[in-house]
Amino acid sequence: MAAAADPLGSLVSTLESYRGRDRVIRTLCYGCQLAGGVLARKSPTESEMGRRLLAVSAQLSHCRTVLRLFDDLAMLAYSRQYGLGAKEEDAIVRWLSVLSNLADQLYYPCEHVAWAADADVIRTNSHKWWTLSTAFWGLSLVLGIVRSLRILFQLRRKLRNCTGMDTFLPFSPHSESLEQSQKEMDTQVKSEVLSILSSMADLSNAVHWLPPGFLWAGQFPPWLVGLMGTISSLIGVYQHL
Repeated sequence: MAAAADPLGSLVSTLESYRGRDRVIRTLCYGCQLAGGVLARKSPTESEMGRRLLAVSAQLSHCRTVLRLFDDLAMLAYSRQYGLGAKEEDAIVRWLSVLSNLADQLYYPCEHVAWAADADVIRTNSHKWWTLSTAFWGLSLVLGIVRSLRILFQLRRKLRNCTGMDTFLPFSPHSESLEQSQKEMDTQVKSEVLSILSSMADLSNAVHWLPPGFLWAGQFPPWLVGLMGTISSLIGVYQHL
């Protein structure tokens, strides 16, 4: 009974936290869009179910947009804590992180204005604000990918150095600490690779949502948007767990 209760307790704990709940809603949102997009292309009965799933996806997406109205202060606190990245060893990683934080910070107010315009709270053209917010999101993703690639390059170099030292000093008293350090770097490599895959999936959707004429903007069918978002969401859930 205790073993069976553990997964339920873990799910409840996840749903009780804001970030955990957002991950679950995001995964359901894109999952519904993937399934709905596939079904909408089939028989009339399945097509009707597909439209319903796409409607659920749209509502979940709107829910996340409303919840993000309260994310500005959390992002600002994180940006202030990180500052100019004085603790980072590499200057390139530091400035990529700073620029990424700035893009994330600017993303939120642009999205809020777009939401307020759509809700008739303010009078302005929401389309340009949605475009601007998507552009900041895409910029943040690109900077994150480049940052992860830079970190991977550094980790590969450190791993080669560790392997070389382990080869020449197989019975060194420091061999255990070298092995532990190597395992930690291997774990970080996997984490950065997953982050790159997740960001690339999100970036493909970000480009799709930009104005037509820019790369593949507007070219994705709903099921492909759902697939890319589901891949990114599942990676996020995996990393969280």
